[in-house]
Amino acid sequence: MTKYARRTALVVGEATDIGLAVAKRLVEGGAGVLLTARTEEERAHAVAELGPAARVVAPSAVKAALAGKTAGTPGGSVGLLFADAVPTARPLLPYVEDGGAIVLTAPSPCPGAVRALAAELASRGIRVNAVAPGCIEAPGSRRRTAASAGAPRRRRGGGPRRALPGHGGDVHHGGQAPRRRRPGRP
Repeated sequence: MTKYARRTALVVGEATDIGLAVAKRLVEGGAGVLLTARTEEERAHAVAELGPAARVVAPSAVKAALAGKTAGTPGGSVGLLFADAVPTARPLLPYVEDGGAIVLTAPSPCPGAVRALAAELASRGIRVNAVAPGCIEAPGSRRRTAASAGAPRRRRGGGPRRALPGHGGDVHHGGQAPRRRRPGRP
């Protein structure tokens, strides 16, 4: 699958759970990925998981890597930015290509801040989306029954939810996707 061929993505935040899962999916799709990891152990683990299509750097080295000052890291802009919240993404906005996409993955992103960022970047054609990762299962994050352990969760309309831009599913610009409640649940 080469959905993201010739695209560069920056995944800022945790190199475990959701951040690593997003980076893996992008690498599988053909993107070049720059991922941040806080500790040396996290960086070593991420490098082993992602292979040569990704570069893993400390959070303090992101701007240098984007400017091309880090050996072995492509400089320039990114088409996709994954960050946990608006304050994390804001300093990196100059590196996002016009027509790119920003995906915020905080558990409860502030809707007003997301809408304001989307309005600010609309003139550059940059899409801003917020995904609540609580609805995306990470390894070890939830207890599942043996019957459902191998099956992806389904949503109304047929397919599993997809959090990456361009992979179908519901698209909400500058806001949070509404969550459907199951019958019998609050």
